[in-house]
Amino acid sequence: MSDRVLVVIGRTRHKMVVAELAEAVKRGAKFIELRLDFLAKAVDFKRLAPLKQCPWVATLRRPADGGRYSGTEAERQTVLRQAIVSGAFDWVDLETDVADTIRRFGAVKRVISYHNTAETPQNLDDIYAKMLKQDGDVYKIAVAAQSVDDVARVMHLQRTAPKPTVAFCMGDIGQPSRFLALKFGAPWIYAAFNKERGIAPGLPSYDEFRTTFPVKGINADTKIFGVVGDPVAHSLSPLLHNHMYKRLGVNALYLPFRVPRGTLPQALELYEQIPVSGYSVTIPHKEAAASLARESEPNVQVTGAANTLVRRDDGKWTAANTDYAAAVDSLKAHFAERAKDGPVTQLSQVSVLILGAGGAARAIAHAIHREGAQLTITARTHERAQRLAEEVKCKALDWHARHSVSFDVLVNCTPVGMHPNVDEAPCHFSILKPGHVVFDTIYAPETTLLVREARSRGCETITGVDMFVRQAARQIELFTGRTPDTALMRQIVRKALSPLTKAFDDGASVEGAEGKKGNDGDDGNDD
Repeated sequence: MSDRVLVVIGRTRHKMVVAELAEAVKRGAKFIELRLDFLAKAVDFKRLAPLKQCPWVATLRRPADGGRYSGTEAERQTVLRQAIVSGAFDWVDLETDVADTIRRFGAVKRVISYHNTAETPQNLDDIYAKMLKQDGDVYKIAVAAQSVDDVARVMHLQRTAPKPTVAFCMGDIGQPSRFLALKFGAPWIYAAFNKERGIAPGLPSYDEFRTTFPVKGINADTKIFGVVGDPVAHSLSPLLHNHMYKRLGVNALYLPFRVPRGTLPQALELYEQIPVSGYSVTIPHKEAAASLARESEPNVQVTGAANTLVRRDDGKWTAANTDYAAAVDSLKAHFAERAKDGPVTQLSQVSVLILGAGGAARAIAHAIHREGAQLTITARTHERAQRLAEEVKCKALDWHARHSVSFDVLVNCTPVGMHPNVDEAPCHFSILKPGHVVFDTIYAPETTLLVREARSRGCETITGVDMFVRQAARQIELFTGRTPDTALMRQIVRKALSPLTKAFDDGASVEGAEGKKGNDGDDGNDD
């Protein structure tokens, strides 16, 4: 793993610090920060020093700065001085308010840091300007992001930094800034060796750098893409896109951008300074994305929703809805496979019941209606089902009556059954009959309770993985101009949904992820 990743270890017992140090190096860590404030007992420098196999940073953080040290400030500064003279550390992290009282010693380099776990202060530029006058080798800014505007301000500070600086926002809104810091010249970024220790809000795990976010090649020329929505924390899209960019030889990085409802226009404008070259758009921004685009593919104009935005040369956006074709292609592929052993089935010959009236349902309803299928829509919010039914000129059914209608194909576009609520289903299983086709657009888990029960009752099934891969493949084409291998993409997604882990840098034929669960809504599951 690259020394551009500073791996953070924080444990309460020396025994566990020793164990994690050994394991971190074994996994490829080349640069480690020891959070000495986590230790419940006095730091035993003599015990730790012989274990050093790569450069170390000593950090002893106060609670006010997001740390855990419980002693007095005088005692804390004494321990910091002991760390500096111990010979165990190559670097020491010193908060800006104490950096002038703890002088440089020997060859130990200094990180001058400012932490604010509550906000991104309005006078951040002034704070940073004063820090630059102090005796530091690297300057660190870590502040809490309350809005996309905070992220944009910190990114501007990073990209215009006159000295080596690591600047980022904590929290899920600020998470992209942690990775973008490298694009804008930061000497390193931080990763938790053990994410469960709660070291800092939004701090990615070391394994995420190995499985999902490749950082070795990030430079000023790296193109940025991402998924924009709320929530996006559990999206599988970054893993899938980043693996395929690497396979295609594209210098690009795909990140999760959490943007709260109603703020998409402002966010797109603020992120122009990066710039982001394309977005996958998920809940709740699909309709807003369609309205913001300068030009749109026909299916966006039909559905009024976009799940893809591509930046044009003039900086304006082109919108697409890759869910639209992905859903129909999934159904057609299924019927084509069935035709190998029987008569050909056309979508115009079947009746379809759609559960849900959100983003996925909108795309699928319009697409299936265009194919000539007999369509019925039902949703927990009947008004939404009625509006969508009026758009596509089909029948809307009350949610409580969904078990009374006959169908050939059932399509679940609700989030019912999605991780972590895997013991739920959107309908009673008694309506499932042999020969029915059950299409669940949820992909995490792939085998939902609905899919499992449908199979046990003799139904044919289509899982959300197929649609997810098809829509993502089209997005990759739109973003990069390259055609990805969809069979490989399916393998990557299925491995990502399993407990197997394969890393970017392990030389494996198909890289996966570490038990990554969740549904990013790229398939628009809402109701």
